[in-house]
Amino acid sequence: MAGSHVHALYRHRAGPLHGLAPQVKLAATLLFVLAVVSTPREAFWAFGAHAALLGTLTAAARVPPGFVLRRLVVEVPFLLFAVFLPFVGSGDRVQVLGMSLSEAGLWAAWNIVAKATLGAWASILLAATTKVPDLLDGFQRLRAPRVITSIMGFMIRYLDVIVGEWNRMRVALRSRAYRPRSIRNAAPLAAASGALFIRSYERGERVYLAMLARGYTGTMPEVAAARPAGVQWAAAAAVVTLAAAVAAMGWVTR
Repeated sequence: MAGSHVHALYRHRAGPLHGLAPQVKLAATLLFVLAVVSTPREAFWAFGAHAALLGTLTAAARVPPGFVLRRLVVEVPFLLFAVFLPFVGSGDRVQVLGMSLSEAGLWAAWNIVAKATLGAWASILLAATTKVPDLLDGFQRLRAPRVITSIMGFMIRYLDVIVGEWNRMRVALRSRAYRPRSIRNAAPLAAASGALFIRSYERGERVYLAMLARGYTGTMPEVAAARPAGVQWAAAAAVVTLAAAVAAMGWVTR
């Protein structure tokens, strides 16, 4: 539960964006994603402008492109879904490389790929420049429900604990020559999963009782922090205004 918990998504080499207040970055990210979502799918240049803006911010934050690309793998399921849309979509058909594809499906696939990629990129940049405790504090500063931020905090902090416990159990299985080759050999794996669930539940109970003994009342205490300078809000507003202007111009020129 220490405030020094650092997630793997965080980029440890500090850049200019690392020093911004978390509530400023959270608000700017949310509004930027809304601008991307509101951009018409026909405005190809607008998505290029959004990508250029994100690229500039990524370079300013000193986050390597490879760092972002490796974490964009999280959107692969959405991309796979988008690939099938041109084949199963209805309406007018067009010929592409000898294949008959749905025109509406092609537009839907492009819309998903472009907006999902830009949204994931913005989220990765936020996580790369903001520590988990700071993100939770930023949510609280933006008046997010305390219950939600508490649940998020516990989930993030103990996800690594559960993963570590599972890795130890996997090593124990392998040290006992467990090498599953078919579904019939899955019984030990199922038993290990059940044991992991029981251990996690019991550990959560012990932690909760320990917190109650230390005066926990359902919410984590707030830590006093200096209010962000006006220049930070001005910089965030400039980025969001630029993204909103690009989205608006996309509707005008599409």
